[in-house]
Amino acid sequence: MPTPDYILSLREKIGHEPLLLPGVTAIVLRESTTGNFLNAPEVLLVRRADNDMWTPVTGIADAGEEPTNTAVREVKEEACLDTRVAALLGCGAVGPVTYPNGDVASYIDIAFRLEVVGEDEPAVGDDESSAVGWFSIAQLPSSVAPRFRLLIADAVAQRRRPQGFQPRMGYHKRDKPAF
Repeated sequence: MPTPDYILSLREKIGHEPLLLPGVTAIVLRESTTGNFLNAPEVLLVRRADNDMWTPVTGIADAGEEPTNTAVREVKEEACLDTRVAALLGCGAVGPVTYPNGDVASYIDIAFRLEVVGEDEPAVGDDESSAVGWFSIAQLPSSVAPRFRLLIADAVAQRRRPQGFQPRMGYHKRDKPAF
């Protein structure tokens, strides 16, 4: 999905001035299907069309939209998968980001672990991505940013030991261990 209409309307009024926006990161995990020797879970990644980087599904919440609904919607739009939110992984500040058109934005990002509902395989669902696929967490593409690697590790930790997991409060430090 392209930039939400309410942001385009704001941009008409404020130009390229900085905006603080609500965002989500959806870490979708599944059991290994390749039987790799580590039996490491797989994570869903999309290759962004704008910068060729592999990332988890991310997106901006529509006005009034619950962040959990945003995460599920974005995975459906970008990877054609039905999912459900399984856990909150944390929240943190991201940015500022300056886009090629000069727009500046920072994000309050909420990260969730999601699970696939059904047996469908991912497919590119919109023009924001050029590819989509499952990757072993033990063999992530080199272009996966450190912030996303951290959230993927948090998703695995939360999945393995949900009772001891504490959501991350800020992406730059952790006051308590994940488990």
